Amino acid sequence: MEKLAVTKQVRISPYKAREVARLIQGKGAVEALNMVSLIPRKAARLIEKTLKSAIANAENDEKAGVDRSRLIVKEALIGEGPTLKRFIPKARGSAGHIRKRTSHIRIVVTDEA
Repeated sequence: MEKLAVTKQVRISPYKAREVARLIQGKGAVEALNMVSLIPRKAARLIEKTLKSAIANAENDEKAGVDRSRLIVKEALIGEGPTLKRFIPKARGSAGHIRKRTSHIRIVVTDEA
C-alpha cells in the first residue's frame, strides 16, 4: 500500500530542496522524520511538513491503516515549479534578471519492503 503527499509551489529552489530529499529516500518514515527535524535548513522544514502529511494519509486510511513504524519512504521527489521573473535596477539604466524559483515536493510512503 502506497500513500502520497504533495506540496506545490513552495518558494525554494529545487536544487536546494533535492539535497535534503536525497537523505531520506529508502529510510524508515520515523527515522526520516527524526533526521529532517534536526537539519537546520528551510528545505528540511518544508519536506518535514510534507512527510508528516504522507504518514498521516497512510495511518488514517480506512482500508489499510498501518502503523507508522512499518512505513518506508519509497520516493521523495522535488520537481520544478513555475519561476517568478523579477528585475533589479543595475548601473547605467540597465536591469538585471532575477529568477525566483519554486518547487513541487512529492513524497510516497509504503509499508511493503
